[in-house]
Amino acid sequence: MSQLPAGLMASAVVAASSANLGPGFDSIGLALSLYDKIIVETTDSGLVVEVEGEGAGQVPLGSSHLVVRGIQRGLRAVGVSAAGLVVRCHNAIPHSRGVGSSAAAVVGGLAAVNGLAAQVDSTPLSETELIQLSSEFEGHPDNAAAAVLGGAVVSWIDHGCDPPGYAAVPLRLHPDIHLFPAIPEERSLTAETRVLLPAQVSHDDARFNVSRAALLVVALTERPDLLMAATEDVLHQPQRAPAMPASAEYLRLLRRYSIAAVLSGAGPAVIALSTEPELPAEAVEYGVANGFTVGEMAAGDGVRWSSGVAVLS
Repeated sequence: MSQLPAGLMASAVVAASSANLGPGFDSIGLALSLYDKIIVETTDSGLVVEVEGEGAGQVPLGSSHLVVRGIQRGLRAVGVSAAGLVVRCHNAIPHSRGVGSSAAAVVGGLAAVNGLAAQVDSTPLSETELIQLSSEFEGHPDNAAAAVLGGAVVSWIDHGCDPPGYAAVPLRLHPDIHLFPAIPEERSLTAETRVLLPAQVSHDDARFNVSRAALLVVALTERPDLLMAATEDVLHQPQRAPAMPASAEYLRLLRRYSIAAVLSGAGPAVIALSTEPELPAEAVEYGVANGFTVGEMAAGDGVRWSSGVAVLS
């Protein structure tokens, strides 16, 4: 394994993401136009991690930082090492809110490695490899695949290999769909809400969600008028509701207004998908009054990387 010289710089920009979208549990994801930016520099020795914005003063500033772990995994994958690193993170994606901050950190770290590898004639990681490696951190590929590819994605897991194989394909999001994330100050960890899910489900519930997940693909790409029915879910949102009552109530209110709203990932963020350019004023006012930041976002771009820092301009 060759060692990178000191003085190389690379950068990456990576999007937030919303996953599940109701029935698409661990399989359907959507990138959002909110981005973290990462700059990596190789040095002669040591590790320096600097964080600005979201997570500053809260995340570890050492080898356990997710961006650093992504970088180290990427370096091994492309067959190089670094004696030292300076990692600068400019974060806009809220942490522990259900908008894919962990996936973005790993994908961004891996992608920054491509900017380093390109300077020493090492083969960069492909999109397929980025999805595989980042999903190994997550254990499921929906957020990671959306961060890699951008837009909407359908992802899946092949359990027939070790480690499991992770893959995804992009969907062409219908241009009439507007995205309205509602992000609260309250935090939640996926690991804490996942334990609320039952180990087994009934055939009736499984059949219901299979039909809605299939319909969701149609609604996202061709028939946004079907979004209300397509975002119905019985496998994870009702079970998680007691852990995030404000989000559950806001979700119910939005759907009473016939807005196709779902938990974003494991919550507590909520995301509404609508063919209208604005949410009803009463719905926005309720969200703000109950601690949510509500606004419109576009679908996010796929991860971008560069040698140097040009991608950040």
